[in-house]
Amino acid sequence: MQQKIIILDFGSQTTQLIARRLRELDTFCEILPYNKFPQDDKEVIGVILAGSPYSVYDPEAFKVDLTQFLGRLPVLGICYGAQFISYNNGGNVEPAGSREYGRQNLTTINKECPLFRGFDNNSQVWMSHGDTITAIPTGSEVVASTETVENAAYYCPDATLMGSYDGHQPVMGVQFHPEVFHSVQGTQLLKNFVVDICGGRQDWSADNYIETTVKELKEQIGNDRVILGLSGGVDSSVAAVLLNRAIGNQLTCIFVDHGMLRKNEFSQVMEDYKVLGLNVIGVDASEKFFADLAGVTDPEQKRKIIGRDFVEVFNAEAKKITDAKWLAQGTIYPDRIESLNITGKVIKSHHNVGGLPEEMHLSLCEPLKWLFKDEVRRVGRSLGMPEHLITRHPFPGPGLAVRILGDITPERVRVLQDADDIFIRGLRDYKVKLSGDEARRVLAAGVPAEMTDGEIEVSLYDQVWQAGAVLLATVRSVGVMGDERTYEHPVALRAVTSTDAMTADWAHLPYDFMAKVSTEIINKVKGVNRVCYDISSKPPATIEWE
Repeated sequence: MQQKIIILDFGSQTTQLIARRLRELDTFCEILPYNKFPQDDKEVIGVILAGSPYSVYDPEAFKVDLTQFLGRLPVLGICYGAQFISYNNGGNVEPAGSREYGRQNLTTINKECPLFRGFDNNSQVWMSHGDTITAIPTGSEVVASTETVENAAYYCPDATLMGSYDGHQPVMGVQFHPEVFHSVQGTQLLKNFVVDICGGRQDWSADNYIETTVKELKEQIGNDRVILGLSGGVDSSVAAVLLNRAIGNQLTCIFVDHGMLRKNEFSQVMEDYKVLGLNVIGVDASEKFFADLAGVTDPEQKRKIIGRDFVEVFNAEAKKITDAKWLAQGTIYPDRIESLNITGKVIKSHHNVGGLPEEMHLSLCEPLKWLFKDEVRRVGRSLGMPEHLITRHPFPGPGLAVRILGDITPERVRVLQDADDIFIRGLRDYKVKLSGDEARRVLAAGVPAEMTDGEIEVSLYDQVWQAGAVLLATVRSVGVMGDERTYEHPVALRAVTSTDAMTADWAHLPYDFMAKVSTEIINKVKGVNRVCYDISSKPPATIEWE
């Protein structure tokens, strides 16, 4: 039986972080909407109630029937979850005098409480709430406080002490966020909950996932043939290698070059796939894509044309494989999570290749559907894939078409490819030393590095989540090269740090690196005479410009 923790989502942007931390503890977990607790919960060993943008006393707030699990399973409430449990069990929640946000230290900690075993005095935590618990639930005791938050955490050893619940499992809540890096011992708290309180075996690992998934794929597919669309990215590449291990030459991969990949990417990726032993059909369809994009400047229209053309090209190649019965995709878990907005409606639909399963009448196979991005990378390493494939940054499906402001031409793509290549190579070559929160964030993302004297050394490429160049083809700026006046295009560089791309901050790249890259782009890329750096965060901006 595969043990799992259920995380109930009340609409918080950090809910996925809770799941990622549990997976780092080799514990399987599943995020479900707050109102969809499973009726068949034999595999569930504990429940976490996550945060929310609402106040618990708001008439529109998301509410869950606690009798479904309180008492039967150990329950941990985080922020809104802690407040919701308290509010509905004899406690009280009121607006805080001022918003309690940012780093705080636990001035008192009950280290005898199972939730806080192993904690240091004055342990740093991260608060982010506008309400505060002014009275804890019946039958509970305060087990942690800060200077400004008296009821930072509470613990009830037996749910029957709180009211008429069946069962004697413990209930606990924390008003801080253990899932974020700024809560220095947050992982310790989650481990205490999962292992000591819930009895988790910590048996979820990349090797176990590969073994189990290969067995399931063999049973699912049998002797059928599978088609997989490759993009050159991490997810589809790992999915291909995993499928190849399970079914070998029953897998046929199709890699479509729409002409807007990075410099030399098509040939390099095809060579990588050859080394990995994959059966790949490479299709150069760049002429078709460029012809259909001619004169198109609207970004949404660009995406629609590229998506339509991709389906046509992929379909034409796939139809040549007459005995195929399955379409495989590199869909990962964040693509499938049923995210909620404040109305309770789904705001993130299922992420797959546009319409292909319906058009091709193939069954869908998603070997990575339970994995987060960092777990995909761990599986790739366990499968023996080369590191440069595993650590590739996310790259938009339409490629450089959405990094060129204005219409798309082969010459503009060439200019952007050259500038982007200089930027990405520079990021890979420049080494930095990290410590503290930043080092923990990079290590948690699966970057292979060893901590020495509290520091790790990684490349700038590994430090950032995503990077690339943007060609401002609709803008020209005056410049001087030698004795000549130039009137050419600016290039904007974009690099962000993130954990899941839901939010992102601009990467604070070293000045000497930026100066070197800027000089090299202007000197070597014909058509560019100015380089800018985008210092916008998400929100309010997005990672991509279009």
